[in-house]
Amino acid sequence: MGITARAVLAGGGNVVGIIPEALMTAEIAQAGLTEMHVVTTLHERKALMHLRADAILALPGSIGTLDELFESITWRELGIHDKPVWLLGANDYWAPLLFLLQHIADQGFAPPDLARLAENLPDLAALADMLPQNC
Repeated sequence: MGITARAVLAGGGNVVGIIPEALMTAEIAQAGLTEMHVVTTLHERKALMHLRADAILALPGSIGTLDELFESITWRELGIHDKPVWLLGANDYWAPLLFLLQHIADQGFAPPDLARLAENLPDLAALADMLPQNC
């Protein structure tokens, strides 16, 4: 996240950070952000992230990324939001996840179109095509 934030700032963009208070000491909060919101819990963080977001973009990451991604997909399935959920990663990084979503649907545990809740973007050019012109 830090590398992405620094690149956006270097390019003249705005970066909003949302971090739980407990992680302020366990991790180093990125300095120099356009806005920094310190919240009490991870749940509060995810709620504020969703409130502020126009879309959800998942880059390759660890279990925390998957936690946030699954919550976004779940909220979209439940109709809590209808924001696009985009997956961006080189070399078909997200293919196993999309396969799992389809497998879950094929086994009858979710609607047949479950995998449509997240869209795999093959590269940065595909992401740029999805963004409004004023970004």
